[in-house]
Amino acid sequence: MRSSSHTCMYLLDMSVGANIVLSSIIACNASVKFGYAGLIIAPLICGTIIGLINGIVYIKLHISSLIVTCALSLIYEALSVYTTNGKNVILSTEYRAFGDYPVNLILALIAYFLCAFILKYTKIGIYTYAIGSNEVVAKNMGVNVSKYKIVAFTLAGFFFGLAFKKYGHPVVAIVIGENGSGKSTLTSCLTGIYQKDSGKFILEGKEITATNQVEANHQGVAIIVQEIGTFSGLTVAENIFLGNEDKFTKHGIKNTAAMNKQAQEYLDSYGFNYIDATKVIDDYNFEDRKLVEIVKATYFNPKVLVVDEATTALGQKGREELFKVMHKVRDTGNCVIFISHDIEEVIEQADNISVLRDGVKIGSITKAEATPDKLKALMVGREIGDNYYRTDYGEEISKEIVLSAKNVTVKGQIEDLNLELHKGEILGIGGLSECGMHEVGKALFGASYFRQGTVTLGDGTPINSIPDAIKHSIAYASKDRDNESLVINDTIGNNICLPSLENLKTHGMLRGKSMKEFANKYAKQMSTKMTGVDQFVSALSGGNKQKVVLARWVGKDSDLIILDSPTRGIDVKVKADIYAMMNDMRKSGKSIIMISEEIMELLGMADRILIMKDGKINGEFLRSPELKDTDLIDNMI
Repeated sequence: MRSSSHTCMYLLDMSVGANIVLSSIIACNASVKFGYAGLIIAPLICGTIIGLINGIVYIKLHISSLIVTCALSLIYEALSVYTTNGKNVILSTEYRAFGDYPVNLILALIAYFLCAFILKYTKIGIYTYAIGSNEVVAKNMGVNVSKYKIVAFTLAGFFFGLAFKKYGHPVVAIVIGENGSGKSTLTSCLTGIYQKDSGKFILEGKEITATNQVEANHQGVAIIVQEIGTFSGLTVAENIFLGNEDKFTKHGIKNTAAMNKQAQEYLDSYGFNYIDATKVIDDYNFEDRKLVEIVKATYFNPKVLVVDEATTALGQKGREELFKVMHKVRDTGNCVIFISHDIEEVIEQADNISVLRDGVKIGSITKAEATPDKLKALMVGREIGDNYYRTDYGEEISKEIVLSAKNVTVKGQIEDLNLELHKGEILGIGGLSECGMHEVGKALFGASYFRQGTVTLGDGTPINSIPDAIKHSIAYASKDRDNESLVINDTIGNNICLPSLENLKTHGMLRGKSMKEFANKYAKQMSTKMTGVDQFVSALSGGNKQKVVLARWVGKDSDLIILDSPTRGIDVKVKADIYAMMNDMRKSGKSIIMISEEIMELLGMADRILIMKDGKINGEFLRSPELKDTDLIDNMI
């Protein structure tokens, strides 16, 4: 609704931000002295008073709602600082209800249902809706608009007093949740990538008003995104200082030598001295480009660093470097917001963990409270065990060969590779990030321009190009979704239908209805969170983009599927669904090559595992309950 209409629903939102801040602090302090009684009663009283004051000031003094909110927020913030002497106040973890659920979550649910009841079944609620829909008509029907606006403000204060938060400033805050839960959207609004519809981000008493990433940087906020965040055609140095070239410019002329020198000094200080600041970014692989992004996002010592699922794009070495930078930011007194689907990684790196579901914060727990099962339950709303991997062992692999590679070489990446894939087999290929395994998928699919050697089907048919592969029922999902698997600026529907267009023709023509039905079927089968198949892929989260990639090849019903990092950026619920889908494909006679940097994924899903090192196969293992992660690691290093 437009703010100019002064709708009551808009007004209900006005008192929320300042209310929760002050109510939270008062609740935390009151809980120390009065226990549960103080925890509940104090924020209710505080919230009600704040709501009443906001309403009276706005209605009686006829001051702009924006001015009222800003001015009173400053007053409440000042009261908050005075109350705490500028120190953090943390709600004790002993305040839990019904087992492990925080009291404020229970109270927020109570507030929700009470508010819903009042709005639906009372005169106040009916008048609130009437005023919100059309204030003039409500007046003409005899409603005392001013009175009920004040009542609405007061009720908003009362209910949001219940929904107080744990108040404090964790230095490494982890945000987790299912794909599409709102994690990336929230941080994208913070960093100026998206524009929020309402609300504020406050950093050290000042509102963050960034409309792009450069402005966010200048206001002390930086982000490292999941997908590629560097720009092709620019040098490493130009990427690092993009938007900040003025510091190297005098009289309109850029001092390129000074820029390169400064960029190289930063790279060297991070231990990335093998990356040349003067080279074009395209000369480096996906992981090295991500390391450049780390330098770009942190060289100016940001007060808030957002790491949005960036570890999914990195191998073990890259992850270790990223974690070093995160802890360096924390140790300098600043804050890191780290978004991840990796439960073990979350627990290891967190100081505090918040879980989002469907755009709503479900709860927060500390590192000491966190367990894998507890986090999974918060993420998906139910328990998910660790048994989503295959449980079968000892099944005999078919002797029928469906694909073979002989003496396959891609200079600098793969050397003299030989492998065979059997019917109904999941063949796992693993190793460290730079071992060459990711190039294997491209080479087998005919996507490597400089491939030597031969790739043939079981009947001897050669596969030398992507059209050859698709024609003979081979599918490939790349690790680099945005650049190699998806048409980002096209719809979900068109992306899913793309390799199946020949099959969707009727009398030589494509029918929009048939394409939409086809796309809908497989998008829903993969539980893709979307507004519809006409939505552009660029608007999806990383995990939902991956679902579109998989939906495309499930719809194509290919017999041989090459999956490079299939669960990268995928939440635990969908990861379980993908594993179940792979197992069903295997049982139906389809063959899968699964390239993965996740050791547990290889152990849990593959019939046979090839470990690569320096572009060569360095070990082969059959599926076995006795096979350990250390067996694979010994052959990787």
